Amino acid sequence: METLKQMFKSNIREYGMVIALVSIVLFFEIVSKGVLLQPLNVTNLIQQNSYILILAIGMLLVIVAFQIDLSVGSIAAFVGAVSAILMIDYHIGVVPGILISLLIGGLAGAFQGYWVSYFKIPGFIVTLAGMLIFRGLTMTALEGQSKAPFPEVFQKMSNGFIPDILSGTSIHITTLVVGIILTLVYIFFELSHRKAKLEYNFEVIPVQFLVAKLAFVGIAINWFMYLLASYKGIPNVLILLFILIVFYTFITTKTVVGRHIYALGGNEKAAKLSGVKTERIVFWVFVNMGVLSALSGLVFAARLNAATPKAGTGFELDAIAACFIGGASTAGGIGVVMGAIIGGLVMGVMNNGMSLIGVTIDMQQTIKGLVLLLAVAFDIYTKSKQT
Repeated sequence: METLKQMFKSNIREYGMVIALVSIVLFFEIVSKGVLLQPLNVTNLIQQNSYILILAIGMLLVIVAFQIDLSVGSIAAFVGAVSAILMIDYHIGVVPGILISLLIGGLAGAFQGYWVSYFKIPGFIVTLAGMLIFRGLTMTALEGQSKAPFPEVFQKMSNGFIPDILSGTSIHITTLVVGIILTLVYIFFELSHRKAKLEYNFEVIPVQFLVAKLAFVGIAINWFMYLLASYKGIPNVLILLFILIVFYTFITTKTVVGRHIYALGGNEKAAKLSGVKTERIVFWVFVNMGVLSALSGLVFAARLNAATPKAGTGFELDAIAACFIGGASTAGGIGVVMGAIIGGLVMGVMNNGMSLIGVTIDMQQTIKGLVLLLAVAFDIYTKSKQT
């Protein structure tokens, strides 16, 4: 029991958010009388929050580097508008249109990153200006009107599903097989990680706790896949999210660039004295944020099947809230990709659950604001206890 307490205390941010997410899901499942976890609603939950989760991944790196980006919603809207002009007005192919749109997002991020990193203008001011600039460009590009429809292939990026190659009838067999494979891969990596720790005489959790953890995660993965399989299977956008999560988890935990981002956020002066090219790191963090903002804008446009002048409104606030709720520190240098995803899911489940039980939009905003405030207060409290 003492080991379990110590393990929880040393990982209080991660475990706390997982417990919070599970508690919120159970609460809304009960009060919505079982509607929340219906297969159709679970699929909608993923598709409705995918663009926020994409932004949250990029925003995490920005916050870890002790910066902020308020322009992501406006860049997403601008890129959505540009993609509509390219694909609808000029009939450019879907793949070239997507690549050009991502490039434009990267250039938008580079524009802002240049002012922040080399002119030392605070990111808050630069991206506030960017928010106004790109919102204005969106209104200008669309002439204040929505533009639709997109090609059907493009729409499938957000609304499509992977095909059932195993030809299930009442249930999507391929999705169930994917769930089993993911479970086996997870168990393999957990056991490999434990073995590596033991070789270097690092402390590991007791075997009984490990078995319980593997069983819990394995059941959760397969139950989630069963819910998806009961509707139409795995959404295409979930595959995209999975790739992004794996890629950015690898970048932040296994690469020199990732370590430099955390070092920069932890102590910029110390990082610079250690040889970290801080200006370059900040620049590329904003470029990366621009590309992910563009991707988010494309997913949102594909979801709506239209580019609208008001697209992306409030995206930046949801992405920032997801990161802080997921355990990122307001002081920089702390945060993990999965934490941002869990934070985004907390916000998404709350939005969906409150809508299901009839909570008004105004009250939803109030509750979300209180949750964000409590999450940051929790971060400050746990930090004060550790010092």
